[in-house]
Amino acid sequence: MTAGQIVKKYIEFFEKHEHKRIANSPLVPQNDPTTLFTSSGMQPLVPYLLGETHPLGTRLVNVQNVFRAVDIEEIGDNTHTTFFRMMGNWSLGDYFKKEQLPWVFAFLTKDLKIDPHKLYVTVFEGNNDVPKDTESITIWKELFKKVGIDAKEDERIFAYPADKNWWSRSGPPDKMPAGEPGGPDSEIFYDFGAELKIHENSQYKNVKCHVNCSCGRYIEITNSVFMQYRKEEDGTLTPLPKPNVDFGGGLERLLLAVENQPDIFQTSLLGPVITAIEKQTDKSYQKNETAMRIVTDHILGSCFISAEGVQPSNREQGYILRRLIRRAFDNFSHLNGKDLSAVIEAVVDQYKETDPLLVEKFEHIKYTILEEVKKYSTALDKAKAYIIKKYPSVSSGLVGDELMGVKEITVDDAFYLYTSHGLSPTQIKSLGYTFDDKAFAEQMKAHKDLSRKGAGQKFKGGLADHQLWRHGPQLHQS
Repeated sequence: MTAGQIVKKYIEFFEKHEHKRIANSPLVPQNDPTTLFTSSGMQPLVPYLLGETHPLGTRLVNVQNVFRAVDIEEIGDNTHTTFFRMMGNWSLGDYFKKEQLPWVFAFLTKDLKIDPHKLYVTVFEGNNDVPKDTESITIWKELFKKVGIDAKEDERIFAYPADKNWWSRSGPPDKMPAGEPGGPDSEIFYDFGAELKIHENSQYKNVKCHVNCSCGRYIEITNSVFMQYRKEEDGTLTPLPKPNVDFGGGLERLLLAVENQPDIFQTSLLGPVITAIEKQTDKSYQKNETAMRIVTDHILGSCFISAEGVQPSNREQGYILRRLIRRAFDNFSHLNGKDLSAVIEAVVDQYKETDPLLVEKFEHIKYTILEEVKKYSTALDKAKAYIIKKYPSVSSGLVGDELMGVKEITVDDAFYLYTSHGLSPTQIKSLGYTFDDKAFAEQMKAHKDLSRKGAGQKFKGGLADHQLWRHGPQLHQS
């Protein structure tokens, strides 16, 4: 079953339940200056979740393109991507838990034919303001019972605190700004099984594994959010006039479960992109997983962002695009890759069934990415020339055009390379230069504070934790 077939089945399933399909909103919001990218399926629907009437009614369904730069530090593992498609359905004051949870369970186990024995669920354990979600627990027990599974608490159904089972764009209740809607959620996890020894081979091997563990054995594939509350100015949570359902299921992760493939970069969707990188670099994925995952993810995100007309720059969306392209190129070059064209073509070919915009904008996408690579290569050459001229002794460490060993430079020169040539600290070091990290961080903080002055909260939503990008892209050394 392909990603395109999953989308088709999903839309048809909810249309049978009287949902109206709404359009995929632009990846770059057109009328929302508070965020850089659409970072969730519900983001364009916030006014309706707060009570406005939607022109298509109270039952909606769609597949929304999403970009989350907040996940950038996780790129390189087996489950995270910065760009993905979120399949969503909404009840705007219409149905609630007793309809939503059975529908999701039926879609997964019947339409997608996922083994229910591989599914585990989580619910909100409650806090001082909101009670434990016992209603969802009761519904889940009945659903599992119908397929012959005795779903006991702490065995098949697990309760977690707000940092795991509460959803709003800003996180748990204490992080929500006044006016923000949110509520408890119920998530479904797919278990790849103990026999693969995923936990034992992960960085979390010394921590007890559980359903919400980050080791990769269990992966969240759907999340039903019960939007019941709004954060008030005084910090309290008050019930919304009508409770809503906001469901999200990551298409790429659902494909993992359908194919029983624990590596998102080895599915039928992204696997061909990895193959293209292997051919271009003459290296194997098994020995270069992290670098190839970064290249795949960043070129994927770059294709979709540039398709919407964003150009690489030093500001806002253009800054993110520039960093994606440069970090992809860093890792591709580290693998001895020369031309990213084949990787770009592989991405477009894999997504053409669900995202024809990439085909329509292919030449523009390719030109945008390759032109930035060209500019970046020029910047690297100029940086080398600047240092060699200022530090003549560096030339003695050159073999051909490459530096051998490490040469120390001043923090002012490192910062000049950053501000004038766009090179991150990691990139500067990858050229063979070292400097005072602490002094650089202090100088960068002062620079960032000044440049952000008056910028407000523009990074919230699309780039909730923009500190992830403060030091530019990080070159993975495999």
